[in-house]
Amino acid sequence: MQKIIYLLEFVSGTIFSSLSVIAQPSPNLLFIMADQYRGDALGCIGKEPVKTPCLDNLASKGILFTNAISSYPVSSPARAMLMSGLYPPHNKVTSNCNSQTAPYGVELPQDVYCWSDVLKNMNYRTGYIGKWHLDSPYKPYVNTYNNQGKVAWNEWCSPERRHGFEHWIAYGTYDNHLKPMYWNTTTPRDSFYYVNQWGPAYEADRAIEYIQKQKESKQPFALVVSMNPPHTGYELVPDKYKDMYKDLDVEALCANRPDIPPKGTEMGDYFRNNIRNYYACITGVDEHVGRIIEALKNNGFFNNTIVVFTSDHGICMGAHNNAGKDIFFEESMRIPMIISWPKKIEPRRDDHLMIAFADLYPSLLSMMGFPKKIPETVQTFDLSREILCKSKREIVQPYYYIQYNNHSTGYRGLRTATHTFVVHASNGVIDETILYDRTKDLYQMNNIAGQSPQLVRQLNKKLKAWLIQTNDSFANYIDL
Repeated sequence: MQKIIYLLEFVSGTIFSSLSVIAQPSPNLLFIMADQYRGDALGCIGKEPVKTPCLDNLASKGILFTNAISSYPVSSPARAMLMSGLYPPHNKVTSNCNSQTAPYGVELPQDVYCWSDVLKNMNYRTGYIGKWHLDSPYKPYVNTYNNQGKVAWNEWCSPERRHGFEHWIAYGTYDNHLKPMYWNTTTPRDSFYYVNQWGPAYEADRAIEYIQKQKESKQPFALVVSMNPPHTGYELVPDKYKDMYKDLDVEALCANRPDIPPKGTEMGDYFRNNIRNYYACITGVDEHVGRIIEALKNNGFFNNTIVVFTSDHGICMGAHNNAGKDIFFEESMRIPMIISWPKKIEPRRDDHLMIAFADLYPSLLSMMGFPKKIPETVQTFDLSREILCKSKREIVQPYYYIQYNNHSTGYRGLRTATHTFVVHASNGVIDETILYDRTKDLYQMNNIAGQSPQLVRQLNKKLKAWLIQTNDSFANYIDL
């Protein structure tokens, strides 16, 4: 009888929540994300010399998406899209949340209905551990080192702004990974505390405690663990992970990467000076993700828990003469993504589906049996059918970069299966067009926009249609 129910769940590719409830208890959700983790930096992909045995094992138990992306590869905008299901012109988070952008209202609105609000209202127990970075700092600023300079970054998230998360061990943004700071569920703004422990290790400890306590509850749970490494502060990683990469031949790595500037240049040296520690951070994150997964297994939750591992964006780290991430290059846009759910998902590798970080809002709710609870305002793609049923679907994902204090200046673009297309406007006038053919130019070294007028026209038309569809005023600047 149970097998018949399982078959009925996917009639015409639609998930019926009522049948799902009959077939089995609602699944738990464990959502683990790292910060600025590049999409190719997994050992099982085989493109970068990085050690990730725990994540490789998780990938072997679920779906490894190798074409996952971040539509706005900057911390706060990416996280706001994930939580709200809205693109930046509509969720208010058009740049990183800090004191410079605060006068322009750059923070996640309290009245946005997030996926965590949905799950809380569906009787889930909810927890958040780690980096949040969706609140604007306000005076008097919290007394932390990253609030002392010209720009204040860190802020407490008050309980009414936590969007359904009842268990809270978190901070705004803080990059001293070896001595992180946190606010707990009931502590007020002036009562944060420091920990003399590497951030991912402490957060894994707290996540394991949380999972163990769920055995006492009959409710399903949804837990987010948001680790900051491998974010900048690469050197702030325990020595045992650094030692694993002390003999890495960085020049051999650079020799195969035309996008990395030569040794002796500012950005070329920046890459060479940081890549070993970057990999060390990733291997450390990997170990602690593994510990959390083991806790799921040891407490009997693994088979009916949707486990997601991903990142808000990648990082150029000197490639393309860019140290940062807020740009359209693959090093920045591509992210790791693994989704495991043994009770429903057969292991596989998916090199095709262009799933975005922000698509996880509607996709996860649908997978969990709540498609009718997704607000009509959600703009991102529900890819639950493609995840669960191996359906093929060609997705064209948007790219955003917005000047927070002047929305008529910035980038908009599209990432298709083969090309990356971006236009830039200054005060409402398009002044740059960029086109890369990723099938022929893997490292995006040659802008072919000037050589491809017909394709540029086609993509301009698609971009304008997308911007109109999503009610983005940037559409007014694109002249067909």
